[in-house]
Amino acid sequence: MPVAKITGQGLFAIACSVALLWGCLIGERLMLHAAANQRDRVLREIEQLQRGPHAAPPPPASHRHLIAVG
Repeated sequence: MPVAKITGQGLFAIACSVALLWGCLIGERLMLHAAANQRDRVLREIEQLQRGPHAAPPPPASHRHLIAVG
């Protein structure tokens, strides 16, 4: 004699809760991985800047075309 029965709606609610929990855990792992990658990139950039002076980056290329007549 069962003390309690789980209805179909109850099973569905449990399944949704478990899926949401797994989604949050996977999302957290992805965010931590992306943050670690960004941290590594920033630290490499800082090391490059600390190594010494660099030439100024070239100015952006102009999209205007000069036409010479003659």
